[in-house]
Amino acid sequence: MANDEELQRYMIQIEQYKEQISNLEMQMNYIQSAVAEYNRAKVTVENLEKLEKETEMIIPLGGGAFIDAKPTNSSKVLVDIGSGYITEKNYEDAVKKINERIEMLEKTQERVQSMMQQIEKEATEISQKAQKLANE
Repeated sequence: MANDEELQRYMIQIEQYKEQISNLEMQMNYIQSAVAEYNRAKVTVENLEKLEKETEMIIPLGGGAFIDAKPTNSSKVLVDIGSGYITEKNYEDAVKKINERIEMLEKTQERVQSMMQQIEKEATEISQKAQKLANE
């Protein structure tokens, strides 16, 4: 009877580990999307610098919507500095800020990956214990 209770406990732990891994995978997907978005923004800022003044362009608004636009101040970019505040930066500083965010996200991605590996290791160990217990 004690073996059945212990086996039940192992199965519950395995399910909890699966749920944790699923949540971490969702976080990884979000981080990867954010990194891709920042990389697109970086390329856009780098290309803006090369455009002639008053060049008409299409600006993405998100959700598959775009707007035709002509930059009026082609030497500056508006950059979100956090908490909903926006500041004007030159192209070089804007790219630096974007690179900082990409680095921060990549470090977070590494931490999440490490957590996933640790949880998977623990889940494997519990699974092996449960298998051994079930075979007794």
